[in-house]
Amino acid sequence: MKKQTLVLCLLSVIITAFVTTGCKKSEPLMSAGKAVPDGNKRIAAIPTRSEALLAMQVYNNNFYNQYGTYGPSFKAYYWKDLNHNGRMDFWTQAEAIEMFIDAYDANPSQDFKNKIHYLYNGMRDGYGTYWANNEFNDDIIWGALMCIRAYAITNDGGMLDMAKANFDLVWNRAWDTQLGGGLWWKTDKQSKNACVNAPAVICAMKIYQATGNADYKTKAKMIMDWMVGKFYISNGEVKGAVNAANVITEGTRTYTQGTFIGACDVLRNEYPSGNYVTMANNVMNYTKNSMCNPAGILPDEYDTGDTQGFKGIFARWACIYVASAGLQGTYGQWLDNNATAAWAARNSNGLMWGKWGIRTPDTGVLNSFETHNGVSMLNNVYRFH
Repeated sequence: MKKQTLVLCLLSVIITAFVTTGCKKSEPLMSAGKAVPDGNKRIAAIPTRSEALLAMQVYNNNFYNQYGTYGPSFKAYYWKDLNHNGRMDFWTQAEAIEMFIDAYDANPSQDFKNKIHYLYNGMRDGYGTYWANNEFNDDIIWGALMCIRAYAITNDGGMLDMAKANFDLVWNRAWDTQLGGGLWWKTDKQSKNACVNAPAVICAMKIYQATGNADYKTKAKMIMDWMVGKFYISNGEVKGAVNAANVITEGTRTYTQGTFIGACDVLRNEYPSGNYVTMANNVMNYTKNSMCNPAGILPDEYDTGDTQGFKGIFARWACIYVASAGLQGTYGQWLDNNATAAWAARNSNGLMWGKWGIRTPDTGVLNSFETHNGVSMLNNVYRFH
């Protein structure tokens, strides 16, 4: 038996052993609001670190495609779906790589580090190193944020250069004083959105931390000051967009909540008088109490293909904040319960879709963005365990 075949067989045995829910296809796994009315009680034992590793391996077995050499190295990307109909879109590809970075943080290995590098090479191969031809400023910021996070693992100067060049591109073409500041979502300058501004704060601060260039810290603070005045509500709700006529056009989403929390987290130690801990806690509380179901499970955001992977982004920044601020006693059980629900919803192949109260179907074509949520959730809770 070839080595690859043996590995796949062993994984199949492991998955079969772990998948013990016994639910029928699409059967609800929990009755919202009955067993866990406040979201703080433990649903079941949290998935183990080994199970988080397995979730990442299953994901890679289904979607990872290493497709050739790239100089002395290799290149890879994630397929869009189980039918392997092309690579993931630009920004969802960047988010899937961030999910892999999270998995590396939970279970570091040379194999994972290598694959992060190969996926980065795949982004360079597919889109180049400078993304000025992309009209979506948020796409570029998601890509730059992936690069600077990968740089922290690999110390590859090319990743740092890409992060800086593309952040600078967005800053130079998207920041202005119309509406009092903020970054435009697209080059047509019709709206300024949380989905570009909040990740840009995180990206700028990480570039500052990597380079010591205080200009990036200043820009991060400028963006955040504008966001707080424009999008943040004192109850913890973060609005999603404002149009050129200064009218709020989008409500909150899990990923806008999560990236705002992440922005507060990267600024709170640099600016202790900035009220960032209070704001982050308010946003955490609003997400938990007003956006989740009565059992505290994050919402199913399935209205478009883009929305299906939003809560994997929330999982990342919420867990990073809880770990760095030492708030696992306040929020850890809630986040653990989401990891437990995601893992309980896996199908017979070990994949988890984005609806954590219903078993993932064994048939049909799952896509790689919806199935990245659970992998992110399982691995990120190990930041505070």
